[in-house]
Amino acid sequence: MSPWQTRVHQSSSEELCPSQHEVTVDNPPLRRTTRQRKPNPRYVDAALAEEETVKEPMTFEEASRDIECQKAMKEEIKALNQNQTWELVPKPKDVKLISCKWVYKVKTRPDGSIKRYKARLVARGFLQEYGLDYDETFSPVAKITTVRVLLALIASKS
Repeated sequence: MSPWQTRVHQSSSEELCPSQHEVTVDNPPLRRTTRQRKPNPRYVDAALAEEETVKEPMTFEEASRDIECQKAMKEEIKALNQNQTWELVPKPKDVKLISCKWVYKVKTRPDGSIKRYKARLVARGFLQEYGLDYDETFSPVAKITTVRVLLALIASKS
């Protein structure tokens, strides 16, 4: 195979050592499509999303200055206490605590008006180790298949 076919051009390969080989590779230019692009008819009537008018706080310091966010944080703490989400225990020695952080969201109606401010206190669970920080997990979410089975049992037992 000639060097012109492989796109490798070098002057007499016997004279040059491997570190002196000159390699040139010519990349052909990319071809662009010439077809006409049409918008998807499903989304022709869809309204364009407007830029957010209310900025969600990113840090606790920002949220602590906003009265609505303070109310949302108090509601979250109240709900966590009512649901007995945790119990306070003394900190064992040589145990690294799992930290938590606040996550804020501003819920809006379809017309763009503010529906409510929402605050969630979330544990930074990626720092946990099974058997050391927790033994079991629980997710209070029911799957639709579970609900259907329960409804079927209720109907069959009258």
